Amino acid sequence: MSELTTVARPYAKAAFDFAVEHNAIAQWQDMLNFAGAVSSNKEMHQYLTGAVAPDTLADIFINVCGEQLDQHGQNLVKVLAENKRLAVLPDISEMFDAFKAEYEKQVDVDVTSAIALTDAQKSELSATLEKRLARKVKLNCNVDPALIAGFIVKAGDTVIDGSVKSKLNRLADALQA
Repeated sequence: MSELTTVARPYAKAAFDFAVEHNAIAQWQDMLNFAGAVSSNKEMHQYLTGAVAPDTLADIFINVCGEQLDQHGQNLVKVLAENKRLAVLPDISEMFDAFKAEYEKQVDVDVTSAIALTDAQKSELSATLEKRLARKVKLNCNVDPALIAGFIVKAGDTVIDGSVKSKLNRLADALQA
């Protein structure tokens, strides 16, 4: 997977820089998400990994995408087809999304709690995390009754575990040591 990431990064960065320059980030994100979904399709993947000429492959891909791709998106598809890189479109789309989030200073935060959070709790948690992370926060809330009480917050590499379950596990480990 890291090889695909390495291959996808320059294309994603170039697409993102172009989108920023032309004030079309949302449009490019939509195009890349759609193209990535097409590329992930099982039947299309057979074409992408088969022995099809790059020009023919680009034409097929562009026809499948239809009006979802503008002229610049079609040019990207042609370049990717020439370099036999259409299969990395899902990775390019994912990296583009990451560049967008970084550009907009936004982070997705997964919150797992023992019970459903109220709107007031969500807004308070969101405000606290925005201060701590210095970014706009988008909460993705889940419920796991096994936590007993409290919650676990995951934002990228940062994990804040305030659940009773983990505190009990740490206490048990300390008592056994």
